[in-house]
Amino acid sequence: MLGDAFGREVTDIRISVTKRCNFACVYCHDEGQGPTTRAGHRDPEEMTVEEIERLVRLSRELGIRSVKFTGGEPLVRPDMEAIVDRTVRHIPDVSLTTNGAMLERRAEYLRDAGLKRVNVSVDSLDPDQFRSIRGGGLAPVLRGVREALRVGLTPVKLNMVVFRSTLENIPAMIDYVGSEDGLRLQLIEFMPELVAHREWMSDIAAVKSWLETHASRVLVREMHHRRVYLFQGAEVELVDPVGNAEFCANCHRIRVTHRGELKGCLNRNDDLIPTRGLGDDAVRDALRRVITHRIPYYGAYRPAGRAGLPAAEQELPMLSAPMGPRRSR
Repeated sequence: MLGDAFGREVTDIRISVTKRCNFACVYCHDEGQGPTTRAGHRDPEEMTVEEIERLVRLSRELGIRSVKFTGGEPLVRPDMEAIVDRTVRHIPDVSLTTNGAMLERRAEYLRDAGLKRVNVSVDSLDPDQFRSIRGGGLAPVLRGVREALRVGLTPVKLNMVVFRSTLENIPAMIDYVGSEDGLRLQLIEFMPELVAHREWMSDIAAVKSWLETHASRVLVREMHHRRVYLFQGAEVELVDPVGNAEFCANCHRIRVTHRGELKGCLNRNDDLIPTRGLGDDAVRDALRRVITHRIPYYGAYRPAGRAGLPAAEQELPMLSAPMGPRRSR
């Protein structure tokens, strides 16, 4: 297993299989690559199944032991089941992040291909607010979540981006994941470095404080030192990279763009290493290079640090309501 110059072993690889998407989320940064393209437009830059399998095979040789597929929206690709099937031949631990709109009809096929679990993006349980944020319908997404649970793609993590428009939804989302076995909630800090709109930010420290006050127990994951808050019947994980050097200090992941370029950090695109057209030995060298050249903290490579928030936002009045009842497990 390879590590970087700062003592971090790299165990995970996150592979974007497309830049296309059928949604239009207001906060989308497409894995740091900028705006997505329309789902129906054929993209000749996308890696083939064979190219993806080769990267997975060579990554496994260097100690990578888990793969997550992302987009854009991975399920716009009709060959996603084939990609999963070819991947699990080398690395069995394979997961996928999706907007969920096409998950209902493909969840069982993906499971049969070897997929272990899914993350589904759900920022609101209100259909109108969901559409205003995501540019798509909520009902098919929730059907996809239920089908993923039914076929055993668990845990199903619901990804919720935390910004000013979604803060008030946190208690209801916790109630929702606590009502069903196999669901978890992942709160993801809004990243203005990638999509601008700094005014959308909320004070993530206040969110942490609220979670700690209401949770029965707080755990810390090895990956990114993420906090996991346990409620009665609900598990909530916080992903808070903005301005958080500890997050980077405990990162064990590298990434691949849909064009097959290696990158050591979500927040940088100035260190891309192409792999197309290279022989296996050259790809192995590229993988070693992207790992060993990883930076200790992405914030040091940004032109400006995180700005302070207005005092009025620190209070988070939308989180002052009591939690609803949840089922014990």
